[in-house]
Amino acid sequence: MLTDDGKHLYVSWDEYHLLTERLALKVHASGWQFDQILCLARGGMRPGDVLSRVFDKPLGIMSTSSYRAEAGTIQGRLDMAKYITMPKGELAGRVLLVDDLADSGVTLKAVVERLRGTPAITDLRSAVIWTKKVSAYTPDYYVEMLETSPWIHQPFEEYDGMGPEALAKKFVV
Repeated sequence: MLTDDGKHLYVSWDEYHLLTERLALKVHASGWQFDQILCLARGGMRPGDVLSRVFDKPLGIMSTSSYRAEAGTIQGRLDMAKYITMPKGELAGRVLLVDDLADSGVTLKAVVERLRGTPAITDLRSAVIWTKKVSAYTPDYYVEMLETSPWIHQPFEEYDGMGPEALAKKFVV
């Protein structure tokens, strides 16, 4: 649910799952065939996992990070992992890059540029749930184009900064 001022978008688990399924259907409807999926950790791990299962394709993981300050709400320097984790072999052929959103577009643009420099990758496309209109990069597939630039409150954010002690309190009767 987008707030009236357009500054916050609150997403439930049910909505998140439906949006991820819609993303899978958009990719499928395009008719594009791919060999592997590469998700960006952390945001792309959940949709990447679902797409990997739906399309029965191997899932690779690349860790990136730029939102660290203020409980992950302020963007800083982009860090990209030197290595990509694959279950078998190397990242090659037709690759679907998956993340949760194109916010500023900095991360996706940088990763795409890096991957396009990989000779073993013959075709690369990107997929996200949300794309903000202000993004410097527009993915090939997305479910929602956000006219404003809201902070997206995803359902798993409840675990940010929680710690095991606070989690344990949920189970005290």
